[in-house]
Amino acid sequence: MPGWLTLPTLCRFLLWAFTIFHKAQGDPASHPGPHYLLPPIHEVIHSHRGATATLPCVLGTTPPSYKVRWSKVEPGELQETLILITNGLHARGYGPLGGRARMRRGHRLDASLVIAGVRLEDEGRYRCELINGIEDESVALTLNLEGVVFPYQPSRGRYQFNYYEAKQACEEQDGRLATYSQLYQAWTEGLDWCNAGWLLEGSVRYPVLTARAPCGGRGRPGIRSYGPRDRMRDRYDAFCFTSALAGQVFFVPGRLTLSEAHAACRRRGAVVAKVGHLYAAWKFSGLDQCDGGWLADGSVRFPITTPRPRCGGLPDPGVRSFGFPRPQQAAYGTYCYAEN
Repeated sequence: MPGWLTLPTLCRFLLWAFTIFHKAQGDPASHPGPHYLLPPIHEVIHSHRGATATLPCVLGTTPPSYKVRWSKVEPGELQETLILITNGLHARGYGPLGGRARMRRGHRLDASLVIAGVRLEDEGRYRCELINGIEDESVALTLNLEGVVFPYQPSRGRYQFNYYEAKQACEEQDGRLATYSQLYQAWTEGLDWCNAGWLLEGSVRYPVLTARAPCGGRGRPGIRSYGPRDRMRDRYDAFCFTSALAGQVFFVPGRLTLSEAHAACRRRGAVVAKVGHLYAAWKFSGLDQCDGGWLADGSVRFPITTPRPRCGGLPDPGVRSFGFPRPQQAAYGTYCYAEN
């Protein structure tokens, strides 16, 4: 009868509908994956500086002969850094991270990587690759560190750093250049900054919560981008990232010059704190001090956890800055940092 489906047509339609349904449901059969490596339950592993982190990689079964190769995918660069190779019995580490990395070996199918004493530069993407000489396969994981992003510029003023100088400046302040994802998270947590800064990937961006004319116009809030820039020639500020501290930051009151601040910290078995130290103490230890204090770079800042009218005047928590006074100006206390 006209308009009726024939049996072959009906079968083809049902097969098409079945396929579409299972793809929509994420049927593993429609997404061929590794044969030997099990997909990780969590692809993102959260940790903090100084901790021990485990990146899971487990075999469902073992091929007759194989090796497992762990590497780190470097951001902004088309290369991977080799960390460790194992044949299931013996393992060999490579590079600076290899000395802090080992296999977990919880059972005979366990190829998970353990990183001791996590550092800021350990954050990023990792690859666990099974090499069996026939069909290699891999799983990817991301190590995320809890931390805080802070904008940084030198005493000479804004837009003084090329990419490499920005990278060095962050490292000198107990940090490293922030990644885009770290800056994005900081923006969601309240970072609003009108000066553009270098990021680890080599791009230049700035986060805007309250759109305004002097800060890129009155468009939508977000992460504004200058796009890729010449790493040697172009000059901007820096967005740095730091994480939890192994020591503690404390305030020494007084009317001190910068040299007197250094002496005051030394007498207490400490050093003058860096900018990253102060931000980490504010973020992770809740340091709240309504007094400007010298820091190691010659700036004067103070951390506010509970905003109040006579303590910086701004409505949001943060680290306030008095800029870079003359080092001989005896007007401030100092923030010291001591290892535990």
